[in-house]
Amino acid sequence: MKKLVFVLASALPGLSALATPVATTTDIPVYSYEVVHVYPHDRGAFTEGLFFRDGFLYESTGMNGASSVRKVELKSGRVVQQHDLPQAFFGEGIVDWKNKLIAVTWRTQHGFVLDIDDLSKVEREFSYPGEGWGMTRNDKNLLLSDGTSTIRLLDPQTLTQTGAIEVTAQGQPLTQINELEWIKGEIYANLWQTQRIARIDPKTGKVTAWIDLTGLLSHADREATGVDVLNGIAYDAKTDRLFVTGKYWPNVFEIRLVAPAPPK
Repeated sequence: MKKLVFVLASALPGLSALATPVATTTDIPVYSYEVVHVYPHDRGAFTEGLFFRDGFLYESTGMNGASSVRKVELKSGRVVQQHDLPQAFFGEGIVDWKNKLIAVTWRTQHGFVLDIDDLSKVEREFSYPGEGWGMTRNDKNLLLSDGTSTIRLLDPQTLTQTGAIEVTAQGQPLTQINELEWIKGEIYANLWQTQRIARIDPKTGKVTAWIDLTGLLSHADREATGVDVLNGIAYDAKTDRLFVTGKYWPNVFEIRLVAPAPPK
């Protein structure tokens, strides 16, 4: 299971440059961050997918028997709607398309289309090859990651694959791509088991920048029982707000990116 397997970043193809915060990234700028606001987050939520819509966070959670899709009040962290997936499914990424919410699962190759105004209404189910990890969208396509260096493009209506983006960092395939968010024409991607987000040019698949979120969660919170990896990116385009969280984290953080200092 994704929660229980731990490997060093240096052992993952495409992640050798991410093993430590001091890794060599001479060709790719590394952004830091400022915390703008801290919101409460359900400590029982094994966050797999996250997006922002009409003032609310929508979140999917994983683990067999505990997977759900939720509509969450940002300021309080209160769950205002929740749809539980059948116990056989490990929930993964979610994305909105018009009045629908599309959810995928990890290894069961099974997805769900829900009414976004009433998450209890399952409008259809669908299948896809391989694993499901993270999801996002642009104006034309849904985007799906599967833990490899490939991000699939899906038709929003048929949910069949229409293309793919091959992601590279300094010429090497970048694997372990997890939760996704489309922000100002770029793909932001959590990298599983790291404290970094990759900013990806969807036209070329190249990583244009890293966002290093080391230290975002306090040492005390990191030592708390059950806290897991960074995962979950949401963007409020209307007010230009960026939110991040993690699996079983106590908080959702609104952050502002800080550009690296220019070379002297």
